[in-house]
Amino acid sequence: MPSGTPEQGNIGRRTVLKGVLGAGALVGTHAALTGPASASVDDGERGVEHGWGKVADAFRKNFQNPGEVGAACSVYVGGRPVVNLWGGLADREARRPWRRNTIVQVASTTKGATAICAHLLVQRGLLDLDAPVARYWPEFAAAGKEQIPVRWLLSHQAGLPIVDGPLTFEQACAWHPVIRELEAQKPLWQPGTEHVYHSVTYGFLVGEVVRRITGKSLGTFFAEEVAAPLGLSAWIGLPEKQEKRVARLHEAAPFSYEELLAGLIATTGLDADTVTAWVNAVWAPGSVQARAGELGGALTTPGYHLTRAWRAAEFPAANMLADARSVARMYAATVSNVNGLRLLNPATVERMTDVQTDATRMHGLPPGLNIPADRSFWMSLGFWRACQPMPMTGPASFGHPGSGGSIGFADPNAGVGFAYVTNLWNYRPDDPRAANLATAVRACLG
Repeated sequence: MPSGTPEQGNIGRRTVLKGVLGAGALVGTHAALTGPASASVDDGERGVEHGWGKVADAFRKNFQNPGEVGAACSVYVGGRPVVNLWGGLADREARRPWRRNTIVQVASTTKGATAICAHLLVQRGLLDLDAPVARYWPEFAAAGKEQIPVRWLLSHQAGLPIVDGPLTFEQACAWHPVIRELEAQKPLWQPGTEHVYHSVTYGFLVGEVVRRITGKSLGTFFAEEVAAPLGLSAWIGLPEKQEKRVARLHEAAPFSYEELLAGLIATTGLDADTVTAWVNAVWAPGSVQARAGELGGALTTPGYHLTRAWRAAEFPAANMLADARSVARMYAATVSNVNGLRLLNPATVERMTDVQTDATRMHGLPPGLNIPADRSFWMSLGFWRACQPMPMTGPASFGHPGSGGSIGFADPNAGVGFAYVTNLWNYRPDDPRAANLATAVRACLG
């Protein structure tokens, strides 16, 4: 991607990675598939049930236009798998095919898994969303943070999107140095009055609350309370023995600042002047949103996310590795029984999907600029809600996208659990790949 400031007519890949649309959900590709794609059925687990062929058609078409390297899609309805597809290449250079057990980094789709862990504790009466964070994490009360409630961590309203640092990558991987920084950090705004996407700190903030309550790291809690009971191939902190299953990440073709603006205009329905002012204010180099992905300098070395050290560590906002079946199954278990197991009851789902960012202003916007939350950052307690930029399968849907293209979500009205994962990463707001699949799911639902 060409680098530079918005005023120069281009926007850098790293800037976009840090959060256009406020969720790192900018995806797309112009790259042509360099290996054969396949969405054929070869065993009882791969394929589609009768009546779901439109999803398979959309999956195949994604390999032709706009193009894929490797990808997978899974859909559950009423707790049962109805679609499970994979195809293409897990590694383009090595010509390694995407297989049934291939896993891939899903970036901020991780945040949905982290939120589910927190709401399990709420459901068990161990965590009060309206209690001060300091009740569970006393050291957090420093620097004017003593009254911040848990719900503001989950809804990106705590005023802690950046870490001043400096921090090294090794310190970030060690967890506790980041926690010490967040304890000492002063909020950037009066908590609860504004919001901005906490790209990386979200995982440390929510993860530390879970750790203080349970005595377990977020990755361990997720493994024991979510992944193991559901039989998921999903990890926040990947065991070394799983490395051979990991798909290699590939980056798609660059795009211009003008293409970025056009994509945001198309997906949000906002006018060009509003979108231009929004992007220039919130994602300009040095802005809070641009700095949110740096974690005090720890995540500024190119390629850090391709290392074993990154995959082994726990970054509960950003580094889960999973297959599509597991992400879809996880979300399915929040709205229905999956093999007799339901993670969250309806009351918990209703509470955790209540939109929080409709009453606060996005941090960094200049005076007079209004960006409706349902066109930009329609966030509940840890989950995006269905909105114009991200319609999912219905207005009650909730989930989380990830940088590069992945997304997982549930629709409680339709009993749907959905996931799409890919190893061809791009950050365009108008990428059609996941949208094509979700549209096909809606058509199959009738």
